Amino acid sequence: MMTRPLGKTGFSIAPLVFGGNVFGWTIDEKTSFALLDAFVDHGFDAIDTADVYSRWAEGNQGGESETIIGRWLQARPGMRDKVKIFTKVGSDLGLPGHKGLSKGWIQQAVDDSLRRLNTDYIDLYFSHWPDPQTPVAETLEAFHSLQQAGKIRAMGASNLDAMQLAGALEVARKGGLPAWQVLQPEYNLYHRSAFEGALCDLCVSRDIGVVTYYSLASGFLTGKYRQLSDLTQSQRGSGIGKYLNPRGMRIIDTLAAVADEQGAKPAEVALAWLIGREGVTAPIASATSVAQVESFARAAALSLSADQVARLDGASA
Repeated sequence: MMTRPLGKTGFSIAPLVFGGNVFGWTIDEKTSFALLDAFVDHGFDAIDTADVYSRWAEGNQGGESETIIGRWLQARPGMRDKVKIFTKVGSDLGLPGHKGLSKGWIQQAVDDSLRRLNTDYIDLYFSHWPDPQTPVAETLEAFHSLQQAGKIRAMGASNLDAMQLAGALEVARKGGLPAWQVLQPEYNLYHRSAFEGALCDLCVSRDIGVVTYYSLASGFLTGKYRQLSDLTQSQRGSGIGKYLNPRGMRIIDTLAAVADEQGAKPAEVALAWLIGREGVTAPIASATSVAQVESFARAAALSLSADQVARLDGASA
């Protein structure tokens, strides 16, 4: 499979990243292993997770996703050299001091993540959310120290707007510090406005890699959800109701039409649209079955015509 350079990180990845938020939440360890195996077998090589995944599930405390990935790596000798591991710090883990982007917490959190992941380095370490209580320079200095210690290879930020990213880049320039190399924004065929425009332009001009989350709008862009009664199909259904409006239905209808023309599934078309967007290195997408991983491979190989892209753009405008 063709790979793409991930900004200025120095490494390249296949054009789709596995979203590890499902590990320990909607799928158990055995199924997680099977899906990760299938993902790598299809030529993909990057897995995204976070220290907080999946604290929101009943009985969980956070770290479940990283732990499953770590056990998978341990059970597959040689696999660590074949995959890129992305994880994040900054979300609230429910204990005093276990959140945010202070230097002290970052240094503790990365060691906790390394232990759970059964590895001595993280390929790409993200700040999960902006932390207004901590100076950006302190956070960048902490990430720099992790790079110098060999604990992380590259550094990125999630959930920054254009002003926040530009500000962080300026802090790095003035302080002689390493800058964010990758951005992880919410971006999909439904949710376009926050990334397109100033934020995308900044990433392109500064050669910042972009891996998008909610790439299928919590599953809405699969086309399975057309009315409120459909939301009971998924544990994520509660987050999909907001898309059930005239614009959302217009997007789904256009996706279905293009999918029919391509002999593909709506989700594959939605991912192919993202893969082809300016500034996007790779979308992040989750799967709960091997069949869905196989669908990822078809999406990565799918080529949309200019007319099809224009129709999707128009429907989602």
